[in-house]
Amino acid sequence: MNPIAALAGLALAAAATFAHAAPLPDLGGKAIVVVTENAYPPLQFVDPASGKPIGWEYDAMAEIAKRLNLKVSYQNSSWDAMIPAVSQGQYDMGMEGITIRDDRKEKVDFSDPYMHSEMLMLVRADETRFTDAKSFAADPKLLVAAQPGTTPFYTAVYDILDGNEANPRVKLFETFGAGLQALKTGDVDLVLTDSTAGKGYVAANPGLYKIVGEPLGAEDFGFIFPKGSALVAPMNAAIASLKADGTLDALTKKWFLDYKMSQ
Repeated sequence: MNPIAALAGLALAAAATFAHAAPLPDLGGKAIVVVTENAYPPLQFVDPASGKPIGWEYDAMAEIAKRLNLKVSYQNSSWDAMIPAVSQGQYDMGMEGITIRDDRKEKVDFSDPYMHSEMLMLVRADETRFTDAKSFAADPKLLVAAQPGTTPFYTAVYDILDGNEANPRVKLFETFGAGLQALKTGDVDLVLTDSTAGKGYVAANPGLYKIVGEPLGAEDFGFIFPKGSALVAPMNAAIASLKADGTLDALTKKWFLDYKMSQ
């Protein structure tokens, strides 16, 4: 083994160990209520077998709660109501693969990013009518699924189509899963999704889906809190800890690569 590489590896391991060992705030068993929609697999969704909510964010929150000494309970909300509800203090925190954006920062505080992703075009595996955003836009018969107010919605409207938020080619669905089902059945022709989820769906459903075109933009996901929340700083410390010791990478492998997200 190259001795320089070996020393570098030891240094990285030591740095990760030190970061993980760095003391985190002890919140003394504080009870918090987290709101989510359970409609954005594999970040959070209802397991069809058990009927229980599971996913990347649930696992991450369980580990964060352990490290910060928190007691976490969960409530459900539609996407449209989630940010206003957190902004008004109805919940302590929200998680839903929420893209960090300046307009949303006016209403809520964000944690540091826990995930970075790019927006990809997910289509049926036999799709031949278009190969990228330009050729999709050029065919007025083609339809894209999106949830209102989400990053995929704005990407479809402003990065692919004509900037008209009422464009009838954007078919609105209450959940991501409903839009994906519409793609599967041929009711729409395109679903926009983050790169980790999109690649996961392709891998889990051989011969059903594929990715076309180039990434349409990057996004960072964060947890949301009421403005001025005292939870933001300890949550950021916990996220840094999970990044440093590889926990976030392990969760990404578990949920985006190993878990079979059939749809």
